[in-house]
Amino acid sequence: MAAETQLAGNGEVIDLQQQVARLQALLEATRQVHSTIREEEVLEQVLRIVVRELEMAGAVFPGTGLAYGDAPETDLAAEVETSASSALPKYPLEDREGRLMTELVVAPPEGRELTIYEADFLEGLALQAAVALENARNHKRNVEFARVQQDLDAARNIQRSLLPQELPAIPGFTLAFRSVTCYEVGGDYLDLVELPNGKLLIAVADVAGKGLASAIMATSFRSAFRAMVAQELPLDELAARMNQHHWQEGEEARRRYLTAIFLELDPATGEVEVVNCGHNPGFLVQPGGEATQFESSGTPLGLLPGMHYASQKCVCKPGARILFYTDGLTEVFCGDEEFGSDRLLDEFSQCPSPKADDILDALWTALDQFSGGGPQMDDMTALTLCRGTDSMETPA
Repeated sequence: MAAETQLAGNGEVIDLQQQVARLQALLEATRQVHSTIREEEVLEQVLRIVVRELEMAGAVFPGTGLAYGDAPETDLAAEVETSASSALPKYPLEDREGRLMTELVVAPPEGRELTIYEADFLEGLALQAAVALENARNHKRNVEFARVQQDLDAARNIQRSLLPQELPAIPGFTLAFRSVTCYEVGGDYLDLVELPNGKLLIAVADVAGKGLASAIMATSFRSAFRAMVAQELPLDELAARMNQHHWQEGEEARRRYLTAIFLELDPATGEVEVVNCGHNPGFLVQPGGEATQFESSGTPLGLLPGMHYASQKCVCKPGARILFYTDGLTEVFCGDEEFGSDRLLDEFSQCPSPKADDILDALWTALDQFSGGGPQMDDMTALTLCRGTDSMETPA
């Protein structure tokens, strides 16, 4: 019985046995192409199939440096690269969105035209190669993303470990803080240092920007701050030196300037001294509701050289409370409306609990209710220091 035949568009006749053989060969080629998840190996596998299975003189992916054939690879690649009007058959490899990833260029033996079998095989091979190539690139991106995510997770754990791990026991006072980054790591900084003279030094700072770069600057700031605190400098001098140090770190550091507010507390007398360096105003609410704001006395740290800062002194009376925070709290939005510093001061003043932890819980609840549970848009850090009433104070 004569084999069934099919007439091709160019007049060539392909019997069914040839079609089956072609599909089997293409199936095996597909298996080989999809056997790896490395981009370069996918392309190399395609080139070997073209030359070995189809017995082409050569094949190349222009612009990749990958070529295969009887002629030296460099000669074949050069021939294709320099032949803008080359009549060599070309098969594009496109991704799922139709974007060109690369192009397979084939050199038939002795310059002859491709048979319909060869052309059909190459078209099918190019389609499978495009799928394998896109999968390989996606795998590479996923691996890179996983590595970056692993590094960020480690950086987050390190940054959290640099926050105060134990709060100092201050007779007559309660102290609490909360710091929540917008991303894995952030540019907010908070520190507590117990001084040899029995006083407590508090720092809250905010690096310009968010994310990893700001986190690196916050860590650098911490090292400089801790070193200068050991010199037992007056608070205004400490701020001036921190400004000059950050300025001298160079141009990139200046782009990541910091706003900061420093407080020195004498627990024995309740006296506080505050220096604000371009930061949000700190709040002191005395018993009875009288509010004092610690306004900025100079530019942010690292923005301009040679700055000097003035300090404010006052007494934190029994029943008084202090709030330091970063602008992530005031810049919470409900639509176009901002939470703002006035609303923050009202919530802070009106919280009925005298305990620092309870006050922070109340503030975060108010912020969440205001935003309707919307996503956090900036790093958020706050510290509350409360002095108990005479009946609540703990004996020294």
